[in-house]
Amino acid sequence: MPSLLKPRSVAGQVFLLQLVVVLLLIATAVVVLVIQDRNRAIQEAGDRSLVAAESFANAPGTAEAMQSDDPTAALQPHAEEVRRKTGVDYVVALSPYGFRWTHPDPDQIGKHVSTSYDKALEGEPHQMTFDSSLGKAVDSTVAVFDDKGTAVGLVTVGVTVDKVTGVVQHQLPVIFACGGAALLLAAGGSALVSGRLRRQTRGLGPVEMTRMYEHHDAVLHAVREGVIILDGFGSLLLVNDEARRLLALPPEAEGKPVTALGLSPALAGLLGSGRAATDKVFLAGDTLLAVNVRPVGPKEGSVATLRDTTELRALAGRADVARGRLQLLYEAGTRIGTTLDMKRTAEELTEVAVPRFADFATVELVEPVLRGEEPTGASREMRRIAAAGIRDDAPLHSVGTLMRYVPDNPVTIALTTGRPVLVPQLALDDGWRGQDPERTGKVVDYGIHSMISVPLQARGQVLGVVEFWRSQQDPFEPDDLSPAEELATRAAVCIDNARRYTREHTTAVTLQRSLLPGSLPELSALEVGHRYLPAQAGVGGDWYDVIALPGARVALVVGDVVGHGLHAAATMGRLRTAVHNFAALDLPPDELLLHLDDLITRIDQDAAAQGNTEAVTGATCLYAVYDPVSGRCVFARAGHPGPALVSPDGSVTFPDIPVAPPLGVGGGLPVETAELMLPAGSRLVLYTDGLVEARGRDIDVGLGMLREALARTDGASLDDTCDAVLDAMLAAGSHDDVALLVARTRLLDPEQVAEWEVPDDPAAVPRIRAEATRRLEAWGLGEAVFTTELILSELVTNAIRYGASPIALRLLRDHDSLICEVGDGTSTSPHLRRATLTDEGGRGLFLVAQLSRRWGTRYTDRGKIIWAEQALDDGAAGSLSGFPMADW
Repeated sequence: MPSLLKPRSVAGQVFLLQLVVVLLLIATAVVVLVIQDRNRAIQEAGDRSLVAAESFANAPGTAEAMQSDDPTAALQPHAEEVRRKTGVDYVVALSPYGFRWTHPDPDQIGKHVSTSYDKALEGEPHQMTFDSSLGKAVDSTVAVFDDKGTAVGLVTVGVTVDKVTGVVQHQLPVIFACGGAALLLAAGGSALVSGRLRRQTRGLGPVEMTRMYEHHDAVLHAVREGVIILDGFGSLLLVNDEARRLLALPPEAEGKPVTALGLSPALAGLLGSGRAATDKVFLAGDTLLAVNVRPVGPKEGSVATLRDTTELRALAGRADVARGRLQLLYEAGTRIGTTLDMKRTAEELTEVAVPRFADFATVELVEPVLRGEEPTGASREMRRIAAAGIRDDAPLHSVGTLMRYVPDNPVTIALTTGRPVLVPQLALDDGWRGQDPERTGKVVDYGIHSMISVPLQARGQVLGVVEFWRSQQDPFEPDDLSPAEELATRAAVCIDNARRYTREHTTAVTLQRSLLPGSLPELSALEVGHRYLPAQAGVGGDWYDVIALPGARVALVVGDVVGHGLHAAATMGRLRTAVHNFAALDLPPDELLLHLDDLITRIDQDAAAQGNTEAVTGATCLYAVYDPVSGRCVFARAGHPGPALVSPDGSVTFPDIPVAPPLGVGGGLPVETAELMLPAGSRLVLYTDGLVEARGRDIDVGLGMLREALARTDGASLDDTCDAVLDAMLAAGSHDDVALLVARTRLLDPEQVAEWEVPDDPAAVPRIRAEATRRLEAWGLGEAVFTTELILSELVTNAIRYGASPIALRLLRDHDSLICEVGDGTSTSPHLRRATLTDEGGRGLFLVAQLSRRWGTRYTDRGKIIWAEQALDDGAAGSLSGFPMADW
């Protein structure tokens, strides 16, 4: 078979060429014939389908049947009969609007065809070729017209191309017969050429043959590659000068068995076996030989070539080492510094070095660097943060150990000089052994024999040191210093970047933590649990707060400033401060958000005026005010996700809270509010979007997960609820920071609230004061009666004198506070002023301010409420010092 594929004679090569040409011609003819037959078949299929369509369309009665009450009953039998007789695949009658009247499949009758037949309805037959499930097919469509020339329907006929294909099968035998005849002629011609060449070869004379042999012999001995020819029995027939030199053969080596020439048994066995071999390497004395053997037919011997590869192998070895080092440095560039974490970067350095460069690797950093600070150089104390090795039981210091090196230690020398230090034999290095004789003895006994210490330097500062250790590999050599230093340099830059990131991150986190509430107030209206998780990419602008309001009410707020970093954290702090200030004014939720929107707009305008491109656009906020007396909670939100509400029975809902545009982009649009009545024991869950939104997850999926997580926390404490929600929602981590606030509502006992309607008559003040005194004594607050009488007398009298009806008085006992509220129908706000000794009035509010812990005014839809809060704990009573008294 190989001789047929690779003929050695000229005649054989000519025959092979003719064979290829004939086969190529046959293949070309078959392909051309198939293409022509396919084109003809498509044309014939189109003609057949068009004839059938026009015949059926123009048949008598077709137009009348299409205009009948039941076209399907009239046309279906005729269409199927035409299909069977003409051999087409289908005959379908359609209404002018594309609904089928007939079809081979009855289930398709009545269905609409989406293809446009506008040209057919205009009288022009429509044809198209398409690939069907039975192969390529041609579809022809013609319109049916009534006597008035109006199109009353369509007829479409389809035929598959395979039904009209068949020419190739009839003409292939003829093509193959012609090809066979051509091959016979080619074989005969090759035979004639071969005979003529043989006759010509016999005419070669002895001189020419001798000259040819001499030339071949000269070439054989001139080449710089050994050549050996052996017979089928393994005896040496011919050997050139190079082979005689390489194998150190005696002059009379020809004719002897190869096993008797003093060669190595392995080499002699290969040459004597006659097996094929390629670049088999053998050692002949001090020479490294690459041997190739090729057999010459069965039992006809073999030819072997020998090549001296001693120098080539040495160069290849050095090239392999260089290539390995380049590959090591390439991997270091791609694998070291994938994160901005110093510890992980050090671990990546050790993972790259082991085991390709060293058997063990350790990294230590100076203490200030670990904290993200600049290395001062004042202290050489370092902490080991990474270690890797081929085994885990090496007696080296473990990760976390604080290292203090003696002056003669190679690590200290490397840190002092800033250059790598090589210790080829640890057992003989007194400076290294003097660090800790006991441990260094264990290291040597373990088998670690050499070490390279390289300082980690970046921007001229020493960050730490990396040590490479070997136990099973050959000892380190001076050539290993360069790759070790390159590894350390690349790692040092990454570690320094991570250090600076750590410093900035720590600064940002510190700033953000200082801006977030350190602890939330304990309130009788709500029990609160909260969590804040910063994003993996850095601090963000998520925040939350709980603000005590007058009248035992409480405000819950959650906000988010889009973005990360110091700008987002600083903006968050400004917003939180603004919310506190607006809440101190007791603004309704919708008005508070409008003020925030205006504030952010002005912040952006100031930033633009200063050339600062960082805007606050994208800040969101949810603000809610809960009243524990009525259980009423008022919500307003600007671009923020709505809250989740867990009822006392454990059911979870998401109340529909109207949403306004994010802060800073509202453009003055009004903010709508929503009111909910919350039973005692309800849990109100406020959160930022980082909790429910994630890459690759729709927000509806996140809300569903939140619903399931909250449903599983029935009966759990608020802290456990926060942990359960975060575990369920952030199992795979979060790319955004998350703020979570969970509040369980409480209602004040009706016995803690007392209300009176006050007539618009100053004579009613003594009665109101007496009833309030009786209620205080019923509460066991007799010691607060005097102070309370003074406060409510002043507030009620002012409301009667300066206010308008309706006037009401309410006393609230809230934990350690007593709150007195007086409401009237005007919006005029009183102002505190200091009266002089000669003034007859102006001391009322000053008296209230001195006797109460705090006081203020809040506005309602019907007027205002002036309130004063007294402390019930010991030593918190109001003081009248500084109040101007008459001198009796």
